[in-house]
Amino acid sequence: MRTFNYGVLPSDLMNSEIINIVSALHEYRGKQELYLEVHADTLNALHEVARIQSTDASNKIEGIFTSDKRLNELMAQKSEPKNRKEEEIAGYRDVLGMIHESYEYIGITPNVILQLHRDMYRYTDSSFAGHWKDGNNAIVEFDDQGNQVIRFKPLSAVETPLAIENLCSIFNDAVESTTIDPLFLVPMFVFDFICIHPFNDGNGRMSRLLTLLLLYKAGYLVGKYISIEMVIEKSKETYYEVLASSSRGWETNENQYAPFVRYLLGTILSAYKEFSQRVEGLVVNKKTKAERVEDIFERRLGKITKKDILLECPDISATTVERVLAELIREGKIGKVGGGRSAGYVKLQ
Repeated sequence: MRTFNYGVLPSDLMNSEIINIVSALHEYRGKQELYLEVHADTLNALHEVARIQSTDASNKIEGIFTSDKRLNELMAQKSEPKNRKEEEIAGYRDVLGMIHESYEYIGITPNVILQLHRDMYRYTDSSFAGHWKDGNNAIVEFDDQGNQVIRFKPLSAVETPLAIENLCSIFNDAVESTTIDPLFLVPMFVFDFICIHPFNDGNGRMSRLLTLLLLYKAGYLVGKYISIEMVIEKSKETYYEVLASSSRGWETNENQYAPFVRYLLGTILSAYKEFSQRVEGLVVNKKTKAERVEDIFERRLGKITKKDILLECPDISATTVERVLAELIREGKIGKVGGGRSAGYVKLQ
């Protein structure tokens, strides 16, 4: 029978790679106030882009998507959902917004988790919304031929309510005791939640919403400005690999948390690095908009599109970006490749 123990740090987490990531995240949290001193318009722009990217990426991982135009309309609440996928996207949008605005007042309890799940399906007619699973399920993946393969069998439906109750209680006790760093507790909780797989559907998206909620409550706010879900979506093959690796022996308390903890902390660190790069030019180096656009070509390899630049610098207008790109082309620093929607720019020097 699976049990949970967050009172003692598992030995497999005491390795130098994970400890170094935790130390780096402590440093970034210390700099966080500096980042949050950026002009409000800039932070609002970053927040809005992250909100859209998070909703899009977290749903895409589960095969739920719509066009960019419809996504933007839904995120701006200028249109009602037109189909099931858009209903689920709108529900995620609402729960994400609630977490962003009210994380300090949202507790970690079974009832809260049920309410978040219910709200995620508020636009659908799903009978399972806000209820624990009523049948046994499995964590599956697809092979190269598209065949579904069962990777892991979670707890049964009968075991689920008590398991979630124990998970929340033990996590809250560990947080209150302050014995274990929250940066270890959060990914352990999220991983155990995924392995319990408490719902008929929506477990992956709920795990990512809970990740943000727990990080915000622990004082790590980067997910409000840089989409952690997008970092995960871009590395989803690794995401599934570490889930598989860490889940071996989970049901008998013999699993190793390290692969998943290392991965999740690494995605958070990646988001903080991105946040730092975007705001330090504004706060510390006072770089011009043109210099910030040029810096993107210094930091990134390969083709860069105008959309990439606008997403990274949401406070810079499309007109300004086009002007800077034209200047860089004239100076021989970048070259244009492709045409139409596939057009992009590459560094020449």
